[in-house]
Amino acid sequence: MTGQATICALGAGRMGQGIAHAFAYAGHPVQLVDLKPRDASESRALQNQAMGEIRANLATLAELRVFSGKLIEPIMKRIQFVSADQIADHLGRADFVFEGVPEVMAAKREAFATAAQHLRDDAVIASTTSTFVSTDLAKYVPNPGRFLNAHWLNPAFLIPLVELSPHAGTEERVVERVQQLLQSIGKVPVVCAAVPGYIVPRFQALIMTEAARMIEQNVATAEDIDRATRFGFGIRYASMGVVEFIDYGGNDILYYASEYLAEALGDERYRAPDIVAQYMQEGRNGLRDGRGFYDWKNRDMDQYRRDALQRLIDLIRLQDLLPKPVDN
Repeated sequence: MTGQATICALGAGRMGQGIAHAFAYAGHPVQLVDLKPRDASESRALQNQAMGEIRANLATLAELRVFSGKLIEPIMKRIQFVSADQIADHLGRADFVFEGVPEVMAAKREAFATAAQHLRDDAVIASTTSTFVSTDLAKYVPNPGRFLNAHWLNPAFLIPLVELSPHAGTEERVVERVQQLLQSIGKVPVVCAAVPGYIVPRFQALIMTEAARMIEQNVATAEDIDRATRFGFGIRYASMGVVEFIDYGGNDILYYASEYLAEALGDERYRAPDIVAQYMQEGRNGLRDGRGFYDWKNRDMDQYRRDALQRLIDLIRLQDLLPKPVDN
């Protein structure tokens, strides 16, 4: 993208503050908009609280040597707090709107209706909802071709991933524009279908409920489950994606491990989905077959394995957990 787009964070809560932080940090002018009508003293209090939170987060990052503290003021100056009675004077300048009001359908509907009165027809609108699918929200947006969901993970100013979920009527160019915008500020956008849960929340729900279940069943303590997560599961899947790991280890390994767990634990939820058995029958077990969920035929496999090992080593070293050899 060329130039610096004007960003509107619709809703001045934690998500809106995080989005304003992320874009202002990257040089964009940002409107942090409070949609709720308030008297002057209440509005000033919210403004002080919201801007204070952003400033505090920036100060913490500066203390942790992420960037120079000298840049805090220039970053803060890019953020303009907009109260409900000022919306008409400001929203017309927005190129991209990220709605982050409370997870109540009525609040979303009202936010879109209010914003639409003042936004340009070409302004892209994205909801940061973690609850509602884009198909359900699109009907409340005039010109829904410019609308999609953009699910940020907290803290929004720090976590790279943003999950984009267009609906069937979202214009392809709109998805591309949002991807380009996010990439330009260092984010990693992914696209998923308009179904509940996106990608990460579906993983999280399964993992967190299973952790609680293991505690309930006296499988392990909370402390040991968290150690296993941080120093095994987390590091491994931070260096290699889940689907990539299936291909790396072997799709057939997943199948037999899943069948064993389903039988041994008497729980059908561990059984592999049909696509795993299908790929086994087709000889698509991953690296060793040259194809699995990915196509590996034209890859330099020695270089790939070296790169994969390097990523893992880098993450273990970052935790200061890389073992040192004994020198006798």
